[in-house]
Amino acid sequence: MAQISIRIDDTIKDEADSLFSSLGLTLSAAFNIFLRQSIRQHGIPFAITTDTDPFYNPANMRWIEQSIQQMEDGQVITKTFEELQRMAAVESVDSYEKT
Repeated sequence: MAQISIRIDDTIKDEADSLFSSLGLTLSAAFNIFLRQSIRQHGIPFAITTDTDPFYNPANMRWIEQSIQQMEDGQVITKTFEELQRMAAVESVDSYEKT
């Protein structure tokens, strides 16, 4: 079996070790998975882009932080699934009647 030696930032290695460990993998196993997927897909098995996930845009992150703060402050309304279904049914009837 071949051995590969690569240089990688210590922090990146530690974070990767932690992540893969939580998935039950070693760094070596994860790297082997990456190589096998690259071979199967005849390229890198994920998109390489400078775009960031739109989920993490500043406006959305502010909304999420505000929602978390509201939850932590106890400013929440709880509904059962049945209550939500009834609310949706009423909303559907209301919008139907407006047309």
